[in-house]
Amino acid sequence: MTYQITLQPGALQYFAEADETLLEAALRQGVNLPYGCKNGACCACKTRLVTGEADRGAYQPHALTAHEIEEGKLLPCTARARSDLTLENLQATRAPEIPVKLMPARVEALTRISHDVIILSLRLPASESFTFRAGQYIDILLPEGQRRSYSIANAPEQEGVLELHIRRVPGGRFTGRVFEQMKVKDILRFEGPRGGFFLREESDKPVILIASGTGFAPVKAIVEYALAQGIARPMRIYWGCRARADLYLPDLPAAWAAEHPHIRFVPVLSAADADWQGRTGFVHQAVIADYPDLSRHEVYACGNPAMVDSARQELAAHCHLPEAAFFADAFTFNA
Repeated sequence: MTYQITLQPGALQYFAEADETLLEAALRQGVNLPYGCKNGACCACKTRLVTGEADRGAYQPHALTAHEIEEGKLLPCTARARSDLTLENLQATRAPEIPVKLMPARVEALTRISHDVIILSLRLPASESFTFRAGQYIDILLPEGQRRSYSIANAPEQEGVLELHIRRVPGGRFTGRVFEQMKVKDILRFEGPRGGFFLREESDKPVILIASGTGFAPVKAIVEYALAQGIARPMRIYWGCRARADLYLPDLPAAWAAEHPHIRFVPVLSAADADWQGRTGFVHQAVIADYPDLSRHEVYACGNPAMVDSARQELAAHCHLPEAAFFADAFTFNA
């Protein structure tokens, strides 16, 4: 059974089969809905059902509360149509023509940058082009159909190379391989680019970039792209980590801020040492303290789902951030 899906505002339309999620159908037909984890955990794709019937599917309880269900909210990454639908999603757009490719890549370098983060540099085949937008991610393909998603940490201007920031996950199948077995010249297969986390260049609003942990990777790509393109919109970078050692590239955003007056960098530690002189607490709360009015800003948040969801809710509630001005990519981890 095929159903017609209409997105408001803008009246974008696409069709969904009964056995595919609303997100899968949208991406297949070039409609760009915001999304992150694709498995009902991160809340990035949350959308309101205006008319019609849908099966909300299996999702994490924190991602969709009973109150939100009463309001008609659903997650397109898990929901399936059971009739023609009208959905409200303020960030839905017709996707740019960037093809998703299945490609090999050669390990060019493995750089241990901290106690639990390795920068993995991949060299792409010289015979094939690979186009992506700064902030998007790729899926590393593992045996038996499994895959692991990692944000591209470099801007597209750095042709032929993809930089990934890999944090070790205890018991992680892929991260264990990266930290213990992987060697230069090993071959990996990946699929991408994917994701709707990228700078909206049609806007001139000041930008707040919020990262937790290795959520700094796509933030790095976005800033490097903006600098390469001469985009001088005010940018304030908030990077939240547990301890000082988790800020695995602190000199880089500090250098951006020192060299470019429109960029500022605020590191935030939730479990700081006694000699830490900087900000403490949760990273999104530092933003709230600094910006009581975000009605004329855009916020880009990337990192663990709890931070992303808290930022989404609290910046809207306390700082007047419009729903359409919040863009996110939430990381989920697989063993």
